[in-house]
This record gives sequence, C-alpha cells and structure tokens, in this order.
Amino acid sequence: MTRLSIRRLTPELLDALPAMDRRAIGSRRDLVRLNRIMRHDAIMAGVLRAGANTPPRTMLELGAGDGTLMLRVARRLAPTWPRVAVTLLDRQDLMTDATRAAFADLGWRVKTIQADVFDMLTAASSDVYDAIAANLFLHHFEGAALRSLLAAAARRTPLFAAAEPRRAALALAGSRMIWALSCNDVSRHDARVSVEAGFKDRELSEAWPTDEAWSLEEQRVGPFTHVFSARREVT
Repeated sequence: MTRLSIRRLTPELLDALPAMDRRAIGSRRDLVRLNRIMRHDAIMAGVLRAGANTPPRTMLELGAGDGTLMLRVARRLAPTWPRVAVTLLDRQDLMTDATRAAFADLGWRVKTIQADVFDMLTAASSDVYDAIAANLFLHHFEGAALRSLLAAAARRTPLFAAAEPRRAALALAGSRMIWALSCNDVSRHDARVSVEAGFKDRELSEAWPTDEAWSLEEQRVGPFTHVFSARREVT
C-alpha cells in the first residue's frame, strides 16, 4: 500500500494559530497566491456555472477565510449572475473593508458569519441557499464528520460545489516545492498534509447522502485539484 492509498488527516498549523499571528498572516497570504496558481477561482466559477440551471440569488461559502477567493469567483460570474447575495462562513471574521467594497462594486451583497460549520448548517434557523461552495475545506474532515457535513449541506441547497486537494504523487511533489515561492513554514507544512488528506476517485460521491436523486460529478482538474459537484435532480 502506497503512502497516498488512504487519506491521512494531520492537524494543520494555520488552524491552531491566532488570526493576527505573524506566521498566520503570512500563510494566508501564501494561500491567496497558491489559489491563484491553481486557478481555483476559474475552477469554482466553472463548476458553479455548469451546475446551475438558472443564476442563483443566494450562495454560501464554507470556510471562506478572508473572502478573496469568492471575490475572484464573483468577478467571473457577476456579468451573468447579477445581484447575488453571498454569505461567507468561517470560524474567524477576516474580511477587510476593501474586500467588502469590491463585492458591492460588482452588485453582490455580502454577509459574513463567524461560526462553526456544523452549528450553522444544523441550526433550525439556518437558511436555504441556491448554491453552496467549499474551497480547500472538506479535506479537514473524515469519516462520520465528513458524511454529516455533506448531509447537512444537502439539506440546505440544490447545488454543492467543492475544489479540494488532489491526493496524488504529482500534487504531493508540488506541495514540497512551494518553498521556491517563498512560502513560510506554516504553508509548507500545511500544503503537504492537505494533499495527504485530499481526495481521489469517487470518495466524495460515496460520502454524499443517497436519500434523494442527485447528479454527482467528481474528477481531477489540473495537476493539483480534485473537484466535486452535486446537483439535485428536478422531478
């Protein structure tokens, strides 16, 4: 059995650091660059566009961080998806006034929620969204926790899209080379363990609930990214 045959979750350093810690700030800056290099804004916009029958009015992003990834997604979608109300969920409120203003310039309304993802999605008062997106988020969960998270999301939306680390030798090799981009020690550690906790084959499809009719798509996109989407079939 090879090193990447099964998922292996290791705590990521960024998750344990205070939001204003110098190393955390540097790592979040690195993550913005790595998302650009992997073209996750283009990937996510494409998956959402392909899955939506009509332009959504509301959208939720899980683990949204500082909101800059979703802002880049919004810039790609806003010409054909006007006036979307997007909610950004994260355990820390990291959005700047400049990012909030940039959403407004696109005609999108943005709201942040600082909460645990399970508390938010399972609350009786939680809203239903036309689409839910997750970027580099699902790999933090395994087993029953992952299945519970996906089941909670399925109850809140007809369209779910995720871009995750690809658990493959090439992605692992790439994660070990990010020192060349001057990424800090937190980013170098977290990139490697993210790949080891990433996905391949039909692992997310197998964790998705089966109590309704869903159209599931799961595939590799580029050398580093594993994409999953679920669209509820209209009867």
